[in-house]
Amino acid sequence: MRHRMRIDRNSQFTEATLPFAGSLLAAHPSLLDPNFRKSVVLLTAHSDEEGSLGVVVNRPMNLTLGEYDDELNKSDLAHVPLYNGGPVGNEQLILVAWKWTPEEGTFKLYFGIDDVKARLLLEEDSGFELRGFLGHSGWGEGQLDAEIDDGAWVTANLVPEIDSLRGDEVWRHILHRDSPEMRLLADEPEDPSLN
Repeated sequence: MRHRMRIDRNSQFTEATLPFAGSLLAAHPSLLDPNFRKSVVLLTAHSDEEGSLGVVVNRPMNLTLGEYDDELNKSDLAHVPLYNGGPVGNEQLILVAWKWTPEEGTFKLYFGIDDVKARLLLEEDSGFELRGFLGHSGWGEGQLDAEIDDGAWVTANLVPEIDSLRGDEVWRHILHRDSPEMRLLADEPEDPSLN
């Protein structure tokens, strides 16, 4: 699946913004489900009729594909980092490649590619970020929209920081951009007595 999206680095999205393929979902600080707490999901598909699909981009497993799979240990993909993509099908390896083109204001996304396509992309253009994900995140028809309406997710435009920031830093960065209220909620300590 290939997507090419236009991005506007200056636009700010709020909780009322409807999700679309290529947008981000940041878990609201009140979302305590361990599968999604402080997670950031890159939506790769969203349809009112068919539901939504994405991968959690801020849960590195501190493994590479070569460390995870001996068959990939001596391949060109051995160095590719591995992430926990979500609670669905967490034994399934999904390869995802993306590239920012700031001068054109675009983001190219290749989702669910095979190892041959991944190698070809890297050979043709070293500017691609390639990641492996174990599992994915999925919602049935209308389920994600209902969760957004209930305040479980904050929708956001793509941010280049998903390449450089790690773990909770990505989540915090997105919420800081959303609003002063979200900034305060994101910065609350885990233990309120430490406040």
